[in-house]
Amino acid sequence: MKLVTSEQMRALEQRAVDAGTPVSALMEEAGLAVAQEAWLALGVVAGRRVLVLCGPGNNGGDGLVAARHLADWEADVAVYQPVARAEDDTNLAAVRERGVPVFVAAEDAEYATLDDAIENAEMVIDALLGTGRSRPIDGVFAEILRRLADARGRPGAPQVIAVDLPSGVDADTGRADPLAVRADMTVTFGYPKVGLAVLPGSELAGRVQVVDIGLPKDAGAALTLEQTSAAWVRERLPARARDGNKGTFGRVLVVAGSREYVGAPRLAAAACYRAGAGLVTIACSPYVQACVAPALAEATYLLIDDPRETARLVLDRLGAYDVLLIGPGLGQAAETRGAVLEILYGVPSGIRGCVVDADALNALAQAPGWHRDVPASCVLTPHPGEMARLLASDVRAVQHDRLATALRAAAEWGQVVVLKGAHTVAAAPDGRGAIDPHADPLLASAGTGDVLAGAIAGLLAQGMAGFEAAASAVFLHAAAGGELGHEMGDRGLLASDLLDAMPRTVRTVREGPRRPPAGRLPDLAEIAARFGAQEPPV
Repeated sequence: MKLVTSEQMRALEQRAVDAGTPVSALMEEAGLAVAQEAWLALGVVAGRRVLVLCGPGNNGGDGLVAARHLADWEADVAVYQPVARAEDDTNLAAVRERGVPVFVAAEDAEYATLDDAIENAEMVIDALLGTGRSRPIDGVFAEILRRLADARGRPGAPQVIAVDLPSGVDADTGRADPLAVRADMTVTFGYPKVGLAVLPGSELAGRVQVVDIGLPKDAGAALTLEQTSAAWVRERLPARARDGNKGTFGRVLVVAGSREYVGAPRLAAAACYRAGAGLVTIACSPYVQACVAPALAEATYLLIDDPRETARLVLDRLGAYDVLLIGPGLGQAAETRGAVLEILYGVPSGIRGCVVDADALNALAQAPGWHRDVPASCVLTPHPGEMARLLASDVRAVQHDRLATALRAAAEWGQVVVLKGAHTVAAAPDGRGAIDPHADPLLASAGTGDVLAGAIAGLLAQGMAGFEAAASAVFLHAAAGGELGHEMGDRGLLASDLLDAMPRTVRTVREGPRRPPAGRLPDLAEIAARFGAQEPPV
């Protein structure tokens, strides 16, 4: 699913206007869509009490159009404005012509009318701010949202539908004003905004419904930001030839593990296999091999008896492999850091891919100008702390705008960057970005990053390009966690649990949703009649 920033959305709307679609027509389509979603949420709209909070901008205009349609469908509608709109506003006039009461905060003594309206409403439509507000909310807007939030905390609270974006959520970063109110649904226009795909905006938005408002049909062609989905991944997963062999599906050399971290190479190598790689070799010390081999009989090994020989041995053998995965559990000894840099600077140009994770990232962070010396085929997989070290920054700055941080780093370094965390971001040097839809605390446990690194390497080994492999592995990894969460809840997952779950997740993604039974499907009127509701208007 394509995502847009607020600037991109304004440009798309301007394209529609330049092509002959007036702003009023876009607003009409948007408001009608909101009204239709309100109808569907309420079931029967006649006589139902709906409060529409209408701000002074276009978002408020969308709300007025929705109020007009709901009034035409015999809902009991009221409109409340933080500030009065111009008297010649045609949408406001149309609402008043229908006898809809319109209140303005300046005329509402101590907000008594607002409190009564919220108390009596079965649904509140939030059309206060939309994408046009980024500074902190104050004044009358703050008071309205504060009172709505109070009502949402009481039994029998009204449903809330946000228009385009919950008021107080930043369209580009997902950051939220403390007064932003959680919506049950957000009806967004044309394309979802980036802020609806990342926390906390994704949590405040509720269910996101995307509706067409008449943008140019080719509007999405130039958009470079996406939210990944099962369909997105399914289109990109490599086929599995029936006459293939382990060489067909790629060979991965994993440089990982130390005396302190013997589990990391096992998790990473097993994940390579679970993602579909044909052969995985672990380059490690005899001590690590003795610990890992009993738990992973399928791996082969490049034994490194003398740590000082690590770089030479790895580089001598690397030409026989398609992908290098380096970093999990290596530790941060000076000798190890030196070997990591020597390996990365010496990676042959013909290699299909290189995944740089964990302690290999920490080694790069201590080598100024490293990005000029490593191959361009790398996928870097930092968590926020590692990203902060690579950028000589801090975690707070990284998390302030995760998407922008990842995109800037990918462009500067010329590498694919996977910034891990809730709604993990994959970014490519050419400006493409993919945000994962999952935000699951179940995955917040040691070793899950090793599994993700292995999954990326396994997909690279099968011929996927770096960005596609990274974004697809992120989705599969998180979706596997989500499947386990149905059984386990939100805690207690071991990283090794993901290993068995991932092939099942790949199968689910590849096969797609189950088809409905054969035969004629009921139409909308039949469905509505079955549940005692009227058919929603068109």
